[in-house]
Amino acid sequence: MIWKTRWTTLDLTQRARVMGILNVTPDSFSDGGAHFGAASALDHARQMIAEGAELIDIGGESTRPGAASVAAEEEIARTIPVIAALRAEWNGLISIDTCKSSVAEAALTAGADIVNDISGLLADPAMAGVCAAHGCGVVVMHMQGTPQTMQLAPRYADVVAEVKTFFAERLATLTAAGIDPAALCFDPGIGFGKTVAHNLALLRALGELSVADRPLLLGVSRKSFIGQLLETTDLSAREWPTVAITANAREKGVMIHRVHSVKPNFEALRMTEAILG
Repeated sequence: MIWKTRWTTLDLTQRARVMGILNVTPDSFSDGGAHFGAASALDHARQMIAEGAELIDIGGESTRPGAASVAAEEEIARTIPVIAALRAEWNGLISIDTCKSSVAEAALTAGADIVNDISGLLADPAMAGVCAAHGCGVVVMHMQGTPQTMQLAPRYADVVAEVKTFFAERLATLTAAGIDPAALCFDPGIGFGKTVAHNLALLRALGELSVADRPLLLGVSRKSFIGQLLETTDLSAREWPTVAITANAREKGVMIHRVHSVKPNFEALRMTEAILG
C-alpha cells in the first residue's frame, strides 16, 4: 500500500503514520486558541514532530459541529505563514485542512504536500483541478451535510455501505478529473454527520472500507462520541479512549492516524505493530 504525495511516496504496507493536528483557529472544539499565531503554532508543530508525527495537518477554519464558516482570505492569513515557516525548517509532510481551492493553492505554493478536504472535494468545484495540477496527496473525507448542519439529524439506511459507495464514486470521479489514484487517501469522517451508532458501525467495519487498496485515514481524536459513550464532558477523559481506538484501527489496517496527542498514539501504533509481527 503506497500513498503518493507531492514530492514523495509513503510506503504504508507495514508501518502506520501519525498525522499531528495543528489548528490555527480561535474556535476549534478541543484546542481553539491554543496555537493561534505563527510562533505558538510552530512551537507545537516541533513538539509533535519530536514525539513521532510524520505529517502535520494545518487548518485555519474550525469544522466542529455548528462552526461558522471563515472567509478564504482569513484562512490564508492564518495558515500560510505557519506552512512557510515549517517548510523552511522541516522536510516532512505538511497537509492543509481546507475545502477551498484558493486556500489549497496558496498552501501548496507555500510548500504543503497534501490537501485534506472534509467535503470530499465537493464543496469547491475547482478543488480537483488544483490538486491534479500540483500532483499533491489528497485526503477525501465523507461527510453528510455541512459543519453547520451535519449533526442535526444524520440518517443512513446502511452507513458502512453508503460510505464505501461514496469512496468508490469519488475514486472514479477524481481519477477522471486528473488526480493520480495513488495520490488518494480516504477518511470515513467519524463524527461528521454521524450518530454514536453510526460511528461505532464504521469503526467495526474499518477493515472493509478501503477501495482499490487506497489507504484509510482515521480522525477520532477527542471527538464528542467518546464523551457520550463515557457519559462525561471532560475533554481530558477522551485521550486514552482515542489511543485505544488507534490501536484497534491499526489491527484493522488503518495506516494514517490524525490525532492531537502524538506520543501516546505513536507508541500504541508501534506496540500494536510489534504484536502483529
